[in-house]
Amino acid sequence: MSITTDFGAAYTGICAGVVARIAPHAQVQVLSDEVSKYAIVEGAALLVQALPYLPVGVHVAIVDPGVGTPRHPIVIRTGRGDLLVGPDNGLLVPAAEVLGGIAEARVLSDPGLRLPATSSTFHGRDIFSPAAGHLANGVAPRAFGEEVVPLPLDLPEPVAGDGEVTATVLYADDFGSLILGAHPADLGDGTRFEVLGVPLPLAPTFGAVPVGDPLLFTDSSGRLALGINQGNASDRFGLRAGQTVTVRIV
Repeated sequence: MSITTDFGAAYTGICAGVVARIAPHAQVQVLSDEVSKYAIVEGAALLVQALPYLPVGVHVAIVDPGVGTPRHPIVIRTGRGDLLVGPDNGLLVPAAEVLGGIAEARVLSDPGLRLPATSSTFHGRDIFSPAAGHLANGVAPRAFGEEVVPLPLDLPEPVAGDGEVTATVLYADDFGSLILGAHPADLGDGTRFEVLGVPLPLAPTFGAVPVGDPLLFTDSSGRLALGINQGNASDRFGLRAGQTVTVRIV
């Protein structure tokens, strides 16, 4: 079982403890408790990168700025057999797609499969973690509630122009590399490019350019990324998640 959150260590530890009380046999791995706060796209991208390499099992993901609102808490059963637990805000859907697609999705509505007292601000502790524990104990998704069609994760598409492409920064990773909402194929022909007036190559890896130099590269999820060899591209270019950047062929 894995847990991914934007909570930090303490609140994530509480969630792991709830799982352990309900399913003492479960081996709980904290995949990350350091997703940027409220960053649904970043959390979704991490799940896509990580879950295919984890054993089939129960995976809890909580990046939930809409906690306490009418958004649903859900469980998704994937074609591979995984059970993904989290908010219905698009967070789980990309991972489900790479794990064989959505075979079934249910709302976590049965009060008997939650903690007795449910807060309006900590569904990770009160709803998602208990659900994960019960699923680990063999409770079927259908026992939790009615079927639902999960909301997709809406990602902005790149916009191609004459010799250029404009893409949205999806997130910055821990090294400050900027993961873009585009793929290398969106660049068209060319090996030298320009971003915000700075020339840079499309390179296979950081070490292909001198220390401190910028580059475009393909990150491990297959997306186009902007990085600095042993540096922080987010700081260098002044770009953050949600902003757009234009890459031009030179």
